[in-house]
Amino acid sequence: MSKKFPVIAVTGSSGAGTTTVKASFQHIFRRELINAHIIEGDSFHRYDRIEMRERMAAAEKAGERHLSHFGPDANLLPELSGLFEQYGVDGTGASRLYLHDDVEAKPFNQSPGTFTPWQDIPSGTDVLFYEGLHGAYSDDEIDISKHVDLLVGVVPIINLEWIQKMHRDQSTRGYSKEAVVDTILRRMPDYVKYICPQFSKTHVNFQRVPIVDTSNPFIARDIPTADESMVIIRFTNAKGIDFSYLLSMLHNSWMTRPNTLVIPGGKMGLAMQLIFTPMILKIMDQKKKAF
Repeated sequence: MSKKFPVIAVTGSSGAGTTTVKASFQHIFRRELINAHIIEGDSFHRYDRIEMRERMAAAEKAGERHLSHFGPDANLLPELSGLFEQYGVDGTGASRLYLHDDVEAKPFNQSPGTFTPWQDIPSGTDVLFYEGLHGAYSDDEIDISKHVDLLVGVVPIINLEWIQKMHRDQSTRGYSKEAVVDTILRRMPDYVKYICPQFSKTHVNFQRVPIVDTSNPFIARDIPTADESMVIIRFTNAKGIDFSYLLSMLHNSWMTRPNTLVIPGGKMGLAMQLIFTPMILKIMDQKKKAF
C-alpha cells in the first residue's frame, strides 16, 4: 500500500459485472478531477487469443482440461504484482491493452485478440485503477492484494453470473451455448481455487442476488434486471461507515449484520457513489499530505 501513489482494484470473474463497477469509479474520477491510469486485467493474460487456443488444445491432449484465464498459468501475475508494487513506490510502471474486438483493434491496425506493445504509464497520474480477475490474488510466492489500497469484490450469485456470461458471450462474441457451457466447466476448478479466496481479502463486496427464478441458468432468456435483484454489500471493516446515512439515502434498504447492507438492485450505482466517493477523497487527502 502507498499513500503517495495509491492503487485501487476491482476484482471479479468474467461476466460478474466488474465493468459496470469500473464505470462508477470513472464517474467519480471525472467529477473529482482525479487523473487515474486504468489497467484491465485482460492485458496481463500470458497468451493472445490464438496462442491461448493452442495452449488449451495441447493441454487437453495431455489430459489437462482445466487450463483457464482464472488460473496463474495463463496470466502474468508476478508482473502484475510488480506493477502494483512499483507504482506504489514512485508512480511508474508499464501497461498494455488487450484488444477484444474489431472496434478496439482498428485504431492500432492489429487483429482482435492481440496485445498492444508495453508502454510506460504517463507521469503525473494520481492513482492506478485495476479491473479484472486477480486484484486480490495471492499464493506462496506473490501477494498482489498487499499492494492495493482499496479492494472491491463483485460477486453475483453463481447462477446469475452464468446467465450474464451466457448472454454476453452468445450475443456479443458469437459463441454457441455449448461453447460457453464448456468454458464454465473448464474454469470451475480455477474459479474455486483462485477466484473465490480473493473475496475474503476485499474491503467491500457487492453481491447481486436475483429475486426471480434462476434455477436453470442455461435456459434463461433474459438477464434479471436491476429491479429484479437485491444487492448485498459487505464491509470487511465497518469502522467509519455511516450506515445511518446510507440507509437514509438508499430507500428500502436494511442491514442483516453489523457489517452488511442490503439494497434494491436499482440503487447499486448510487450506493457506489455514496460509499466510494468519501473513500477515494480520503485516499487523495492522504496522498496530498504525504508529499
